[in-house]
Amino acid sequence: MKRVLHITSSPRSESSISKKLGNAVVEKITTKYPDSVLKKRDLANPLFPHLEETHINAFFTPAENRTSEQLETVKLSDTVIDELHEADIIIIEAPLYNFSITSTLKSWLDHIARAGKTFSYSENGPEGLVKNKKVYLAFSSGGVYSERERQAYDFVVPYLKQTLGFMGMTDISVVRAEGLSVPVIQDTALQKGIESIVVE
Repeated sequence: MKRVLHITSSPRSESSISKKLGNAVVEKITTKYPDSVLKKRDLANPLFPHLEETHINAFFTPAENRTSEQLETVKLSDTVIDELHEADIIIIEAPLYNFSITSTLKSWLDHIARAGKTFSYSENGPEGLVKNKKVYLAFSSGGVYSERERQAYDFVVPYLKQTLGFMGMTDISVVRAEGLSVPVIQDTALQKGIESIVVE
C-alpha cells in the first residue's frame, strides 16, 4: 500500500493546467498501485495562511512551555508535517507565477521547514529528517523554461529541489506542461507533459 500526498497550489479551479497535470500523475500512481491511499491538501481553498509573528514565536518555544494559544497556533503546521512524514509518495503541483512558486506553496514550505521536525543541525551540519519519499513536481508555465535562455528564469524547480532536498526529500521527478502560451506547441503542451510521466 502506498500513501500518497497530493499538494495543489494554483488559485485557479479546474481550468488549472498544473492541476490537470497533477491529477494525471495521481492517476498513473493509483493505476500502478491500486491500493493507494490518497490525501489531498489544497493550499488555495481554504487559503493556506502566511507565517505571522505568532507562528514564529510558537515554533521557537519548546513544546512543554507553549501556552494554549501557541499550541493552537502550531496545530496546522504540525498537521501538514505529519502528512508529509506519513506519505510514501508526494505530488506537488507547481505552476510558474512571475518566475517563481505561488505564495500559498511558499507558505506551506514555511510551515513545514521546522528545525527538529523536518531537519536538524549537528556538528556535521544540517540533516533532512523527511527521508525515503518519492516526490513528483507537476510544473506548468506559459513559456518554455526547461532549456535555452529562459531556463535562467525558472526559480520554481531549482528552488523546490533545494528546499525539499534540505529536508531530506532528494528523490524528485519533474513533469512539465510548458509553452502553454506559445503558438504551435500550446495545443499539445499538456498532453506532452502527461505522456512524460513515469511512475517508479
